[in-house]
Amino acid sequence: MTQVEPDQNDSSYTEIGYEVDGNVGIITLNRPEAHNALTWTTYAELEHAVRNTTARCLVITGAGRSFCSGDDVKQLMSTFADTEPASTKNPRLTPACDAILHSDVPMVAAVNGAAVGWGMELALMCDLRVASERARFGELFIKRGLVSDVAGIGRLSQLVGREKAAEMLFTGELIDAAEAERIGLVGRVVAHDDLLAVALERAHVIAANPPLAIARLKQGLRATLDPDWTELGVWVSTNLGELFKTEDHKEGVASFLEKRAPVFQGR
Repeated sequence: MTQVEPDQNDSSYTEIGYEVDGNVGIITLNRPEAHNALTWTTYAELEHAVRNTTARCLVITGAGRSFCSGDDVKQLMSTFADTEPASTKNPRLTPACDAILHSDVPMVAAVNGAAVGWGMELALMCDLRVASERARFGELFIKRGLVSDVAGIGRLSQLVGREKAAEMLFTGELIDAAEAERIGLVGRVVAHDDLLAVALERAHVIAANPPLAIARLKQGLRATLDPDWTELGVWVSTNLGELFKTEDHKEGVASFLEKRAPVFQGR
């Protein structure tokens, strides 16, 4: 693997890392002490890095033991009961999703550990997924009384089929790397210590090809396979706006913070 040097133009990031390796950019979610849980800052920095990259291919991974554990419940979800998120007041595709899903830059997820909640959404939004043998995947939104973001609805069933997608979305159960490979959720599973090297190898193969043709191919795949992400984003944020107000959502958050089993009432 070639030496990875920091991109000095993006040294202002505080919750992600951005490095360049030739024509490949490496985005690392960098809150390992919180299993790379996402805050408003993380989302904004991820969006900025994707929109402003000059790389021909991106690798997205996580620092430490986890890829991404989803939203930081203490910083985000626990405040929603009192303060309605802006995206639900003005229903829309969230900026980070918009940046990733409409980018013409190919993206490889190097899933180094747990990819759950929005962490799984992020993996699904990438074009290729390489998983460590230690990776785990789960659509945990149902455990908080919520719906998934757009990728869980618009991409998961393409990869694993409708029935398995429904099972993952409706149960919130975790699957390990071997099961993820078996059902087609990831393209390959590799030894943990080889993960970044394998992901970078794939990224460099892609980056060596003509970037204009790659961009047209991404546009063609979107046109052929993807739903209208903007329209689906409005649906998701509208439904989240309603679900954030339910007692079941409050119970899902409270039970998580109190480390106990939830008791949902359907209201």
